[in-house]
Amino acid sequence: MTVLIVDAANVVGSVPDGWWRDRRGAAERLRDRLAAREGDEEVVLVVEGAARGVASVPGVRVESAPGSGDDHIVELVAELAGRPCVVVTADRELRERVRAYGAECAGPRSVR
Repeated sequence: MTVLIVDAANVVGSVPDGWWRDRRGAAERLRDRLAAREGDEEVVLVVEGAARGVASVPGVRVESAPGSGDDHIVELVAELAGRPCVVVTADRELRERVRAYGAECAGPRSVR
């Protein structure tokens, strides 16, 4: 089963819809959209900063990064070495880092 790891800050920040006024609420709305998706993948939403503490829901495991969300995503991908993994982010540096562990990457539009 493919693991879909979503960089919440990057995906939420890809659309200027006022997310900065309620970062936690924006992360929760993204989580709920991900939970409503059809698919066979395991979904992991990585949150950081003001969005830390967003709860998991059926179909989406939420991981609160203790520090940098990017660093936490890289750690998750490294732990999944050998399993199919797709990281959703537009962050070029993060894409390079996770590809070094064999992950594929997709842009924010793939989940919005």
